[in-house]
Amino acid sequence: MKLLQILSSLEAGFFTILLVTGLSTPVQADITSLDTGNIEDILNNAGVALVNFYADWCRFSQMLHPIFEEASNIVREEFPDVTQVVFARVDCDQHSDIAQRYRISKYPTLKLFRNGMMMKREYRGQRSVTAIADFIRQQKIDPIKEIQTLEEINTVDRSKRNIMGYFEKKDSENYHTFEKVANILRDDCVFQAAFGDVSHGERFSGDNVIYKPIGESAPDMVYLGSLTNFDLTYAWAQDKCVPLVREITFENGEELTEEGIPFLILFHVKDDTESLEKFQHEVARQLISEKGSINFLHADCDKFRHPLLHIQKTPADCPVIAIDSFRHMYVFPEFRDIEIPGKLRQFVLDLHSGKLHREFHHGPDPTDSTPGQEDVPEVASNPPESSFQKLAPSETRYTLLRDRDEL
Repeated sequence: MKLLQILSSLEAGFFTILLVTGLSTPVQADITSLDTGNIEDILNNAGVALVNFYADWCRFSQMLHPIFEEASNIVREEFPDVTQVVFARVDCDQHSDIAQRYRISKYPTLKLFRNGMMMKREYRGQRSVTAIADFIRQQKIDPIKEIQTLEEINTVDRSKRNIMGYFEKKDSENYHTFEKVANILRDDCVFQAAFGDVSHGERFSGDNVIYKPIGESAPDMVYLGSLTNFDLTYAWAQDKCVPLVREITFENGEELTEEGIPFLILFHVKDDTESLEKFQHEVARQLISEKGSINFLHADCDKFRHPLLHIQKTPADCPVIAIDSFRHMYVFPEFRDIEIPGKLRQFVLDLHSGKLHREFHHGPDPTDSTPGQEDVPEVASNPPESSFQKLAPSETRYTLLRDRDEL
């Protein structure tokens, strides 16, 4: 009899625990673990995938796990189709090859994928359940605005980059390619589409896609490739939507620094479009082959006063051109010299060769000395420290994996 009383007491205690916890067990988070065997199949078949690249020993990774799982549960309720949204994770210690493939340099990193393609912009927002769930909801909004009238076609906002699609019908292979491109480049261009009678005037020889650049007088550019070929359509649209010279702001600074390549920056007054146009022209003329080894940027002098002070300049000195290597900053002598053939290109090549750094420390290279000055003693100096490295990922949010080499 005493044993039955004990069991009864234990049973009562068990039910008390259930009552305290809400008489239910938590829903199991639907997080897919990725490895070399399943990553291609899962990501390629997911409309949107948010992947958490983590390491178990990283305290920031440990803090994110329950938040990521709860956000996954909320999103799954709204998008129950497993091919619409996927929450996944990669243990980077166990799968270092995957981490290297996606250039993971800090833990945890949240990467967004669309139909298997990794998006350039990773998730850098607040690490909360609400913020992550809201981010996914934004990704599910249709990026293409449907044009309903001819008047809308003629009143496009030319302060933005627009890609306009004109299709006979929505349910077509051509439009599905356009839709896929728009999903990937939604942050870089405004995408609009017209169908049927509304689009008829622009479909002289079939479905048509046109790029309308910034500026009322800027000429439109027509896509001449096959609309059923995604790779060609995407390459064309990316070239139009992502400018060679991008603006750096405090909002995108972390993203740009994490690309890991030096900055060539034009500091200019916001309304000074003339110097920006000259800089863009010379970068395209002299430095197109250097794309990928250096980032071409422009910055508002007033907003970036602090980096200017590092190189002993003020907004009154703008336009100013400088290189930030993430170790040091180097100033291009005179802005007007960019029009001298090869001058701006040589400035960048001198960074890559280490000449800029040597000259700051030891004066001009011997081969650059003028006759009669060979015996002038070297005067050691130090280039200004980098300003933009302060915009890099914060060590209070991530475990950083490596340092950059000195330039």
